[in-house]
Amino acid sequence: MIKHITCTFLAVCAISASAALFTSCSDETGQDIIIERSRAKTPFDYWLDTNYVAPYNIAYLYRYEDKESDMNYYTVPADYNKAVILAHLVKYLCLEAYDEAGGIGFTRANFPKMIFTIGEWEYRNNGTFILGTAEGGKKILLTGVNELDQHLDDPEEMNEYYFKTIHHEFTHILNQTKEYTASFQLITGTGYVADSWSDAPFDTNYLKRGFISAYSQYSHEEDMAEMQSMYICHSPEQWQAWMEEAGPEGARLLNAKLDIVRAYLLTAWNIDIDTLRDVLQRRQVDVVAGRVDLGEHLFEK
Repeated sequence: MIKHITCTFLAVCAISASAALFTSCSDETGQDIIIERSRAKTPFDYWLDTNYVAPYNIAYLYRYEDKESDMNYYTVPADYNKAVILAHLVKYLCLEAYDEAGGIGFTRANFPKMIFTIGEWEYRNNGTFILGTAEGGKKILLTGVNELDQHLDDPEEMNEYYFKTIHHEFTHILNQTKEYTASFQLITGTGYVADSWSDAPFDTNYLKRGFISAYSQYSHEEDMAEMQSMYICHSPEQWQAWMEEAGPEGARLLNAKLDIVRAYLLTAWNIDIDTLRDVLQRRQVDVVAGRVDLGEHLFEK
């Protein structure tokens, strides 16, 4: 059975993207010459200028750029039409959701300035695959874009494969900017197991041990990001079902962590986590009900 990993957190700086393609050749003297090759803008590029660059100063990279990719994995370009859909969904389910809950100033100041998409998941040799990464608070990589159409009708699957990943990575970025209390990592301090999170027995019964997902057992940083993203991406009914499955002790540990996450968002960012969850839940319903523009007018025919 293939498992998936919600994120790999990389504390490195992202290199800003270039708006043009460059090729290298040699003149008669044997010296390298850098030649800029122009790239015609598509209607999607103009839409991105209006909806990502102008309001948020965010670059959404849907063309394949090897310098933004991880050379340790076999990667493929994102399908154009599916990249269009994902851009519209990220705008509605992430950017505008944070605008509504925290104010557009919050989103502009803190959301990463680059989103880079690739077509396939990044598969690891331990049976897991990477859904996304965050690099130094500047860039989010989203993988598996070419699988998007398989999950559009199910909000749980959209969350599992795409949007929880974005909220998880954004939590890392917020935590880099303003630290959370060290008491969080003490709640289940002896329970973090690093890369063993996907191995038996850690891949089961994690709720009873006070972890909201198997991956949250990796480290307290991942635990914090999983707690926040799992809470806001799922309904109150689903959260209650998890607490019942966790049992009295597991639920006690999970609620202690949630109290810290709730206080952190409110004191550090003036965001009520329950308001944020309500916003996301309403917007997810809008997507599934077909009330959200997915950019079909921009599709390549």
